[in-house]
Amino acid sequence: MNITITDYIVLVIISGVLSVLLAIYAYFMKTNFSGTKAFIWSSAFSAIYTFAFVFELSSDSLQEIRFWLNIEYLGLPFIAPSSLLLVLHYIGREKFAAFRRGWVLFVIPAITLIMNTTNDYHRLFYKVLYLRENTPTPMIDIFPGRWYFVHGAYTFGCLLVSIFLLVVHTRKSSSVYRKQNFTMILGHLLPMLGALFYVLGMTPLGMDPVPIVMCVTSALYIWAIVSTGMLTVAPIARDHIFESMRDGVLVLDLSGKIFDYNSAAIAIIPSLSPAAIGKTIEQVWKRGADTGVFEGDLNDTSKQEYEHELKWIKGGETYYYRVRSSKLLNTKGEIAGRTIVMIDMTEHMQLQNKLRRLAEIDGLTGIYNRTHFMEIATEQLRQARINHAPLALILIDIDFFKSINDRFGHSVGDLAIHHVVSLVKSIISPETSFARYGGEEFVLCVPDTALGQALQTAEQLRQKIASTPLISGSHAISITASFGVTEAYQSALPLESLLHEADDALYFAKRNGRNRVIAAGSIEPQSESAATVTRV
Repeated sequence: MNITITDYIVLVIISGVLSVLLAIYAYFMKTNFSGTKAFIWSSAFSAIYTFAFVFELSSDSLQEIRFWLNIEYLGLPFIAPSSLLLVLHYIGREKFAAFRRGWVLFVIPAITLIMNTTNDYHRLFYKVLYLRENTPTPMIDIFPGRWYFVHGAYTFGCLLVSIFLLVVHTRKSSSVYRKQNFTMILGHLLPMLGALFYVLGMTPLGMDPVPIVMCVTSALYIWAIVSTGMLTVAPIARDHIFESMRDGVLVLDLSGKIFDYNSAAIAIIPSLSPAAIGKTIEQVWKRGADTGVFEGDLNDTSKQEYEHELKWIKGGETYYYRVRSSKLLNTKGEIAGRTIVMIDMTEHMQLQNKLRRLAEIDGLTGIYNRTHFMEIATEQLRQARINHAPLALILIDIDFFKSINDRFGHSVGDLAIHHVVSLVKSIISPETSFARYGGEEFVLCVPDTALGQALQTAEQLRQKIASTPLISGSHAISITASFGVTEAYQSALPLESLLHEADDALYFAKRNGRNRVIAAGSIEPQSESAATVTRV
């Protein structure tokens, strides 16, 4: 036997052994990668093809060659579609690779197997099959039949589609998976080129180079499995988990430069783009630098992660994020970088603020309700006593409010309440706590204010209300209010008792003509200019 043929046979045997080893390894390997079965079948079909091809090369007659050729086609037609299934799983298109759809890929290979086996009856696969002359070992030549071209076109089509899908996927994949992607691409491209050279008659002695090429591709797969975790960590994990996460994720390297990010991060940081790779987060997003949410020392081993709260006003809307930074460790347990997860808390905070508002704010007026006022005023009273500072309480009641409701209706009554609230808010300081105390009754807690100053404020409010009628439709409705004022300076009375004093003063004002300001403990009105309200 010619030494060239012998060497070729040895290489083909090695290729077959590698295919068997890959199939066995994938079978026993513990992995969640859904394409493992497709990889096993592809390797098994490759092993059948290569070992049968070895026996074909070592055959001594046309009849023996024809027998092993039939064995080859138990594997050869199914390699390309199995590889396509593997690629579909690899890029995350499992729904197309599932059995209910994936079986369609094997219809033509199954027909090819039948056509090859029964060729003597129809000659649709090989028109003529004969021994070649002047060869160092018996080799065959063929005149292809019609189905041979169908088989060839289908095989090339599967390989081309696989390569196309891998190339498109590589452009979108993280650089972490580039080695795997390129290995997969070469694993499909090299056999296709080998088959093309064989069809064009450009191979030594006219022998099929694909089994030798499979030796190279098997070696590439072994290298990828060992070095990049192929079949264990596939890019689909990134696409289905990393990309589908609602939270924005940034991956930074040891120097703090952006290594990867997901689509949710782009929604949060619009300046993120492929050009951001290799830049620091501060260069890409000034907001992050200004707020300090991305600060963190990777060399600080005292904590593995930290969190920051971020409030961001963008386009007139307020967004809330919880930014969590964690150290990223490699397989050796060494720090390889940092992951930053930006959790959108906007909806949660809006709901929380809404619930807080419902618990604290009066629904009609938008000022504090009585319950929340009592909490705030209690704390302000406590601080006033600690600081030995004065504090005043002012109760306000709209005069003849029932008459407004009876004459103009409750909707106008609500407008009257809004009207008084807006007038009061236009005068009081931001430090003053303002609440709706009852139906048409309101209360003010004025820190750092003695009784005299509080009476002046109350008188100013009384005059403002009395001089500003409510305009409703064609009506100008005059509104007045009565006031009761008390002071907590050097008084040990609790808030409830102080409010009771102010309430007594208020009712004294209402019993003595209304539209008046009365201080707690007083007998006469504090404002001589106070007028009797004109009834509406």
